[in-house]
Order: sequence, then C-alpha cells, then structure tokens
Amino acid sequence: MDISVVIPAYNEERVIVKTIEEVRNFLKNNFNSFEIIIVDDKSTDRTLEILRQLPDIILVRNLKNHGKGYSVAKGVGKASGEWILFMDADSSTKIDELKKFLPYVDKYALIIGSRALSGSEVRVRQNIVKVFLGRAGNFLIRLLLAPSIHDTQCGFKFFDKKLKDLFAKLTIEDWGFDFELIYLARKNNFSIKEVPVIWVNNFDSKVKWYNYPKTLAQVFKVKINNLIGKYN
Repeated sequence: MDISVVIPAYNEERVIVKTIEEVRNFLKNNFNSFEIIIVDDKSTDRTLEILRQLPDIILVRNLKNHGKGYSVAKGVGKASGEWILFMDADSSTKIDELKKFLPYVDKYALIIGSRALSGSEVRVRQNIVKVFLGRAGNFLIRLLLAPSIHDTQCGFKFFDKKLKDLFAKLTIEDWGFDFELIYLARKNNFSIKEVPVIWVNNFDSKVKWYNYPKTLAQVFKVKINNLIGKYN
C-alpha cells in the first residue's frame, strides 16, 4: 500500500522535527512507499526555517495564514498515495495509532479517529471550559450533520484517494472543515468507520475557547450550503 501523510503546521517549531521523525520511522516499517507532505500555514516562528532543512519531505507554503482546513486541503491536493492520512503536527494522536485503522481499508473509504468511543483513551484532558464547549458542539454536529459519528473533530483521518475531489468542495478553511468533510463523504455515499484512538491534549493547542462559537456557527453554514446546492 502507498500512503501520503499530510501534516498542517502553524508555529510548531518545538515539535515538528520529532513528529516528522516518528512518522518517517513508522512509515518505513509499515508501507511499501510513502510521502510526507508538510503545509506551513504562514508560521511566524522558526517552523518554516526548520522545515526547509529537513530531507525527504514535500514542503508546501501558504503565502498567508488561512487555517487548518485550507492547509489540509492544499496538502491533500499534492498527495499521490493510494491512501491519505492527515494528522496534527503535535502528534496528539500518534502515528502508530494508524495500525488500528488498517484492518478496515477493504471495507471503508474514510476511517476517522475518535476520542469518544469505548476503547478510546484520553490521557491528558482539556480544561473544563473546552470540555463543555466541545461536548455542546459535538451534540449539535451529531444532531444536524453526522448522526452516527461520536467525534468528528479528532485530527486523525485516513481515507481512500477517491475522496480527494471532496476537498475541492470544502468551504470552511479552519476548524470546522472536519465535519464538512464527513458531511460530504456521507452525501456522496462513501462508507465511514470510526475507530477509537489514544489522544493526548496539547496545552499549547492553537484551538482557543473563543474558536468554539465560530466553529459551531459553521455547522449551520454547511446546512445552508447544502440547501442552496453549493455541494452539487
């Protein structure tokens, strides 16, 4: 199996080298061929400088800061693998969790990591405000967009290259792109599997409490987009 791993990065100078090394070592031991695509979202620290010195990666640079969704979509557009994974630069879910996904590749087109299933393990939790807002958001997302999905927002998703065209239809450039992608996958009859993963909260996360209300508003944007035929 060939695989492309897409990692969006914004101000990740402290962790990006370690993450890439872990990813490269795992892929060497588990896949026939692979590529690692890093999308720098106009970092303001030394992330881009560090990435330019690293061998054996495909480096893509945004000329201005757009957001995680835009960066992932741009990286997916460059991907050539039979299967594509996108994951967080801080390895909140480590690359070796991908082993749990591989038994399902013959049956499902989109396999998503979940922090909300029996068997999921959240080793370091977010603060109480984020936990509350996350649960409220998850309830709304399940109610309006993804009734059978327990966790749409975990940044660890593995999918068949046939889903690449869906990324060109995404209208959300930041955190809400995950549930927009899942909504489009369901709308286009792609099979989806949710798999429990180990997840460790990063207290330096770029997701702040005030991002949650904006992301919740994007749930309604997806519904409106569908009603006006934007996804057709």
